[in-house]
Amino acid sequence: FNQLTGDIPSEIGNLTNLTSLHLRFNQLTGEIPSEIGNLTSLTSLSFYKNELTGEIPSEIGNLTSLISLTLGYNELTGEIPAEIWEMTNLTYLYLISNQLTGEIPVEIGNLVNLTYLGLMMNELTGEIPSIIGNLTNLTSLYLSDNQLTGEIPSEIGNLTNLTKLYLSDNQLTGEIPSEIWGMTNLNHLKLSNNRLTGEIPSEIGNLTNLIILKLNGTIGEDNQFTGEIPPEMGNLTNLTHLNFSQNQLTGEIPVEI
Repeated sequence: FNQLTGDIPSEIGNLTNLTSLHLRFNQLTGEIPSEIGNLTSLTSLSFYKNELTGEIPSEIGNLTSLISLTLGYNELTGEIPAEIWEMTNLTYLYLISNQLTGEIPVEIGNLVNLTYLGLMMNELTGEIPSIIGNLTNLTSLYLSDNQLTGEIPSEIGNLTNLTKLYLSDNQLTGEIPSEIWGMTNLNHLKLSNNRLTGEIPSEIGNLTNLIILKLNGTIGEDNQFTGEIPPEMGNLTNLTHLNFSQNQLTGEIPVEI
């Protein structure tokens, strides 16, 4: 929260006793220096909201004590380094709003301590790996605004602690797995702007903690949900935001709404 400019100097790697390094909300430019990997005592690292470019250095994987890694809202490119998927002490991984590419690898299943995973607003491709169902401590999963394809894996239903599930603005296909309707801790569910099909089942009424529910499309990026709106929608008495627009729903709006 200052007005720091210029590059992060490589000499920062000399501060080997640091346990926390936060340079967020500045105007820092250039690449993250590889010497950051020397700071092996770090438990928390944040470069959030700067103007950093280039790839995330693989040396960041040396920070094996890291619990929180926040690199969101920069201009980072390239693939997420494989070394990050070996940082098993991470509970908070925030890479939102960069230009990261590549697929989400199966090695993501190593990060079993994660409670927060933010990868949205990047250029990630490929399918959501089913092994993501191993991350049973997750409370927030943000994968929206990428180029992800394939079906939503049924294993996502293992994430029973999730309160926020954001998969919107991708190219996901198929039906919503029935397991999602058993995730009763959800309060935000966003699946909009994909290519999803099938009916909205009566089991949606189980999600009584929902505050936001978005299954809509936009022009040219419709979902394709069919059938009627189930009357069990009336169970969702905590809703403040409901959007089913740009689908192929039929029948009447149930009075229970």
